[in-house]
Amino acid sequence: MKQRPSFPARLDVTLAKNRPNTVGSPAVPAARVAAPVPVASASGRAKPAPQPPVSQGHGMESSALRARMVQKLAAQGISDPLVLGAMGSIERHRFIDSALINQAYEDTSLPIGLGQTISKPGVVSRMLELMRNGQSGKLGRVLEIGTGCGYQAAVLSLLATEVYSMERLRGLHDKARENLRHLRLANLHLLFGDGMQGYAKGAPYAAIIAAAGGEAVPQAWVDQLAMGGRLVAPVVTAGTSGSAQALLVLDKTPQGVRQTILEAVHFVPLKSGVA
Repeated sequence: MKQRPSFPARLDVTLAKNRPNTVGSPAVPAARVAAPVPVASASGRAKPAPQPPVSQGHGMESSALRARMVQKLAAQGISDPLVLGAMGSIERHRFIDSALINQAYEDTSLPIGLGQTISKPGVVSRMLELMRNGQSGKLGRVLEIGTGCGYQAAVLSLLATEVYSMERLRGLHDKARENLRHLRLANLHLLFGDGMQGYAKGAPYAAIIAAAGGEAVPQAWVDQLAMGGRLVAPVVTAGTSGSAQALLVLDKTPQGVRQTILEAVHFVPLKSGVA
């Protein structure tokens, strides 16, 4: 039996060219969408800038705002039609506090409680596109580390046949469950537990995506990644005080673990245990 490659392996540091190190805002050439985006009310016609929605609780008509958000993501360089379609299908405003509802479709991170945030749509779509790695159809089983408010888990459910999403903070786990209830996603499983341990019962995973960054990827994640699978996560960059992070893409191949460092990002720290 071939010996499992040790980890952490030496990083194959390949800095993305033509991408400034601006946090959460990778500058990539604009690309045309390869296929029509399945978003309600999205069309090829130019739309006037929507007026701020009138909100009552979490009730708002967001189809035009979602279509506009998808157009902006495509202009930023996101070209995977499944990713764009999923981003346009899930109502982001349902996952944030009603006081912030008018910022729901802006490319900004927002607080969700307990010191955590919902990531920018641009960062979410970038990581999902990296995770899919040009696949034409849905991925198989996917593990998400850090459910947060549940938004990315909902998007993932449209990109994979089965999703396991783990959250270490009980308050957020309960909030995500409530936020997702209306969608009735049969292929999404929410788990409360220590994300650093992964979820061995669901392994192997075609892909793993994390919403928190540590100094190294936990060995459990690498063990639970299927051969040929891909992991996308923020990591603390070498030689920093622990605050600077960059996106890591890890591919598990028969020849060993291949890692590539991309643009700078900013996520909450990866922590062990539950709370």
